[in-house]
Amino acid sequence: MKYPMKLIAPLKDYLWGGTRLRDEYGKETQLTKVAESWELACHRDGKSVIANGAAAGWTLSDWLAEAGTDALGTRAAKFSYFPLLIKLIDARDDLSVQVHPNDDYALRVEGEYGKTELWYVVDAAQGAELLYGFAHEISKEEFRRRIEDNTLLDVVRHVPVQKGDVFFIPAGTLHAIGKGILICEIQQNSNTTYRIYDYGRIGADGKPRDLHIEKALDVTSLAPAPAYACGNEVDIFAGARARLLAACGYFTAYHLTVDGECALTVSEDSFQCLTVLSGNVQLRTETDELQVQKGESVFLPAGLGHCVLTGMGELILSKI
Repeated sequence: MKYPMKLIAPLKDYLWGGTRLRDEYGKETQLTKVAESWELACHRDGKSVIANGAAAGWTLSDWLAEAGTDALGTRAAKFSYFPLLIKLIDARDDLSVQVHPNDDYALRVEGEYGKTELWYVVDAAQGAELLYGFAHEISKEEFRRRIEDNTLLDVVRHVPVQKGDVFFIPAGTLHAIGKGILICEIQQNSNTTYRIYDYGRIGADGKPRDLHIEKALDVTSLAPAPAYACGNEVDIFAGARARLLAACGYFTAYHLTVDGECALTVSEDSFQCLTVLSGNVQLRTETDELQVQKGESVFLPAGLGHCVLTGMGELILSKI
């Protein structure tokens, strides 16, 4: 049976993470820090668990295996496995400078999809910045040399950020989330990351964290990140202010601000995921009602039909 499924997220305690996802966003855990909350995850490294209804206690992956491809929608037919991974990311410290491969390289070398991703800045400390591509084009030889002599940060683009900023990051784009930033990330379902520079940090094993220089040299675009128009307002959700954050071959994402009542339709073409960034809303379908609050995400199977959101909240809606 198709119904709105509230998800329990797997949590990651990477060394650069903070405590906001636990303390402010309701993530129940014994971890001392929560770097990432995988809000929608059907990956070997983390799987969402359904919290309500007839399938409570099942992983979303297992439920989808039983429900069949109709629950994903017709647009998902081009993907060989579940296509999306959605995260909340709390960067108390700087993340490593990194890059992700494209599908061709990742499927050949890593056995999974590459990673194109979208960042929505949920919150940012004063003066926070991220790294996004290069300030100018460089050669492969210079890229290698600057990695070796620790001058890479001199030629990357440093971008000040504030709440509401949006960044589209195609595979191959050098990037890093800076300290003091909380992000909602919509991405391809991949956990392949090539670490280029890590500030000399030591991992939990007492050794410097691994770098992946040769693979990064294979896949990194050595130029400024391509311009991409993000965050345009659209008028397609009755009762809500909406911004189209991205629409690409891998995913479409919107930012919704609800104050009162908002109508949406989950058609046969794609499942949808709602991630609540602030406030709380009630989600109603023809057969179900569900309260969803800050820090929670809901999976809506394809073909669920007409839905109504009531309340006050800020949400990310993601689909294929």
